[in-house]
Amino acid sequence: MKRVAAVTLGCKLNYAETSSILESLCSQGWKQSSIEEGAELIIIHTCAVTAQAEKKCRQKIRGIIRNNPDSRIAVIGCYAQLNPDALSAIKGIDAILGSKEKFAIKWYDDIMAGAVSLPLVKVSQHGLKDAVYPGYSSTSVEGHDRTRAFLKIQDGCDSGCSYCTIPLIRGRSRSLPPDEIVARAMILASSGYREIVLTGVNIGDYLENGIGLPELLRRLEKVPVSRIRISSIEPDVVDSEFIELVANSKTIVPHLHIPLQSGSDRILKAMRRRYDTALYRERVSGVAAHISDCSIGADVMVGFPGESEEDFLQICRFIEELPLAYLHVFSCSIRPGTALARQTASRELIAVAPAEIARRSRVLNDLGRRKEAAFKERYIGTKCMVLFEECRQEINGIPQSCGYSRNYLRVLVDRAGRGEEYSLVGKELPVLIERLDEDLNLQGRLLS
Repeated sequence: MKRVAAVTLGCKLNYAETSSILESLCSQGWKQSSIEEGAELIIIHTCAVTAQAEKKCRQKIRGIIRNNPDSRIAVIGCYAQLNPDALSAIKGIDAILGSKEKFAIKWYDDIMAGAVSLPLVKVSQHGLKDAVYPGYSSTSVEGHDRTRAFLKIQDGCDSGCSYCTIPLIRGRSRSLPPDEIVARAMILASSGYREIVLTGVNIGDYLENGIGLPELLRRLEKVPVSRIRISSIEPDVVDSEFIELVANSKTIVPHLHIPLQSGSDRILKAMRRRYDTALYRERVSGVAAHISDCSIGADVMVGFPGESEEDFLQICRFIEELPLAYLHVFSCSIRPGTALARQTASRELIAVAPAEIARRSRVLNDLGRRKEAAFKERYIGTKCMVLFEECRQEINGIPQSCGYSRNYLRVLVDRAGRGEEYSLVGKELPVLIERLDEDLNLQGRLLS
C-alpha cells in the first residue's frame, strides 16, 4: 500500500483542499501516513499570497527534500500555479501541480509509477473559468482531533483588487452546489466533528442556482453540529439580513473576520476595494451592536505604494475607533501580474521604504495587541463554553488543556496532576475565566 503524507502552508482553504486530496487518494488504495513514518509520497501544498509566503514555501520544500531523500515530492497549490518555473529550479521536486491539476489522482499515481518523464509537470495557467473543485475535510486536520473541520463552499474571486493574484491563481468566483455542501457537512457531523469552518476565497460571493450565502447558512443550521464558523467575509456582504441571521442563530458562532486593508479612503480606492471607511464603520458597528459577544477581526495592509504618513495616521485613528477584537497586520507585497505591479513599474505609484513599512507595522501591531487585550479582559470573571482541541500547551512547566470559545477566544485550563491519559479533546465544557496571561491567553478552571 502506497503511503502519502501532506504538509499544508497558507490559508484554511488550502487545509480543506489538502484533506479532499488525501481522502481521494485513500479511496484509491493509498494510506495516509506522516513524513516521520517515511511516506513514499509527500505532497506540499503551497501559498503565494505574499513574497514572504513564497520564501517560507521554498524553505519548507528544501528542508523536506533534504530530510527525506527517498520520498517522491509533489508541490501543489497557489505558488505552483503562479510560478512553476521558480519551483522547478529546486532540485528534488518530482512534480509541480497547479490549481486544477492537484485534484487529479492520476498525477500522483504516475509519479509513483515513474511515468512522469520530466521532474516538472507543467501546469495549465488557464482552464479555471468553469470548474469548481471540491475541498472538504473528513479527516483530522491541523491536529484538531476531530473537533474542527474545514468545508469549502466557493473558489476564485471577481473583485479585482489591484494587489491580488487570486484571479490569476484560482480564476473567477464560482460556488459548489448547496445540496453537495449540506451533504458534506452532514458527513462531517456524523464523523464526530463539533465545529465546521466554512472556507473559500471570497465566501460572501457565494451564489449557486439562485441561492446566496444567507440561504446556504439557513440550510446548514439544520446540520447536527455544535458550531458553524465563517472564516472571512467582506464588509459589503455584512448587511442587515446577514447580521440578523447570525444574531439569531444557535449554531453560527459570533466571530467574524472582516478584512479592512486600509483606513484611508484614498488608499482603499487605489486598492480597488469595494467599500469605503464609512461603509466599513457602519457594518462593523452594526455587528457589534446586534450580535452579542461577537469577536470581530480585521486584516490591515501596511505600506501600500503611495501610502503617505497622513494616510497611515488616518488608518491608526480609524482602527482606534472601531470595536475590533484583534488585527492581522501584514506588509504590502507587490505580486507579479497584478495591476499594482504595473503601476509601480511605471512609477504611477511609489513604493514605501522597507524601514518605514517595518515601523508602521510595529505601530499597528502594538495597537492590535492593545485592542485584543481590552476585548479579552471583558471576559475575566465570566463563564463561557470552550471546545477543547489539544493538550500540548505548557505554561511554566504546567500542562494545559487548550480550546476556543464560541467567539474564538483561546482558553487554557490547568490539567496538572491529572495524568498523561487525561484529555478534554472534543469536549465542549463550561469554564470560568479567571485571568489573562502575558501572551493574551485567557486562563480559567472547569465548572464541571
